[in-house]
Amino acid sequence: MLQTISVSPARRSLEFGIYRDGDNNLDAIQESTLTQALRTSAADSRLEFTVEDTTRLHAGGDAIESGDLRTEQYVIADGGIGQAHDGAPHDMSDEKNLAEFVALTLDNAQANGAKQTWVELVDHGGGDGGGLETADGSVMSMPDIARAVADGIAIHAAAHPEDAGRSVDGVVANQCLMDTLGFADALSHAGVRYLAASPETMLAPGVPSDVAHSIAANERDPISMAKSVVNDVMRTKYDAGGLAHFGPAAAFDVLDLNPSKLDAVERSIKGLNDDVGVEATRSGVRSILREDARAINGMVRFPQGERDMPWHADRPAIAFYNTLATDGRLDARLRGDAARAESAVSDLVLAHRESDGFAPFGGADYSDAVGPTVHLPTSRRQIDPWASHGVVETDNAFYRNVDQGEMTRALA
Repeated sequence: MLQTISVSPARRSLEFGIYRDGDNNLDAIQESTLTQALRTSAADSRLEFTVEDTTRLHAGGDAIESGDLRTEQYVIADGGIGQAHDGAPHDMSDEKNLAEFVALTLDNAQANGAKQTWVELVDHGGGDGGGLETADGSVMSMPDIARAVADGIAIHAAAHPEDAGRSVDGVVANQCLMDTLGFADALSHAGVRYLAASPETMLAPGVPSDVAHSIAANERDPISMAKSVVNDVMRTKYDAGGLAHFGPAAAFDVLDLNPSKLDAVERSIKGLNDDVGVEATRSGVRSILREDARAINGMVRFPQGERDMPWHADRPAIAFYNTLATDGRLDARLRGDAARAESAVSDLVLAHRESDGFAPFGGADYSDAVGPTVHLPTSRRQIDPWASHGVVETDNAFYRNVDQGEMTRALA
């Protein structure tokens, strides 16, 4: 008589989704994130990567062959590729497509008994304007990205009610300029606990897939996890041939998106902005505020940055609020508001590193680029100057909820 054998699913610590939109000029260089994932999974059996890759490349061992644009889906585990199939190219900047990928990653996490699920978004990024470049050269809006994550969580819960408590623990933004208060706030409302991102332009291929190992190895210690992830990014050096070696980021953070912390951020910044709206009517206050904001350099600190880029107005929030809090020309109420805002934003930062002279960007100094950025235009031309390109930084819930328009009117 044959004995019935119960086969348990493989147990993994981490399901790490890589959503790579390679339908543009970053296709070839950002393919490295996938070869990195193969290497990382071979060294750490706790990991499985769920991959959706829209590309003109085909990875077969070390060989990359050009081809027609298509979408490949597969998993990477134990140094190999499985469950692979490809087909017509997906619209990676479509909210429904991203939601379905998030749901698939959560499905695989459940099947593997994974304790954590993270998703990495790989493409161009535009801060609170969005990311995941669309076919017309604009970007998928930041609220749509966060909503897609929330929708994917809901799809998984509806299909698997026995696993309805599973969520996306973290998002890695392997995109430029996505370390923003607006994006952090939106992801928190979508149920995401951590955001790993840079406030500045990243140099592709960007975040190394090795960060998955750091996440899995520190699942019970968020502080150690965050420090390890940041160190992975900031210690990475890519070989640019005649251009020598370069790091992927001038600054990088891991943020804690605990809803209570984001609530404190919203309350404190709204209080500051509302008081600014009143105080700015007093003689000389607007000039002081504008001077303090202009003392904090915005992002896109490299020489080739176009003058009309909106991210010149994305300034490190902690540095700005600290400048206001210590400016004796402002009254005690505004300084107290700013100090509370600085403290609340600082409380989000689990780990951070920055460069005091990032060589690829002409040695630009990022020593004040600690923590997320906030949109602070100091002239009217800095208010959504790329709106015609589909990049709008002021049309999101965070901007509205904290009355950021009051600060914008005072500064610009």
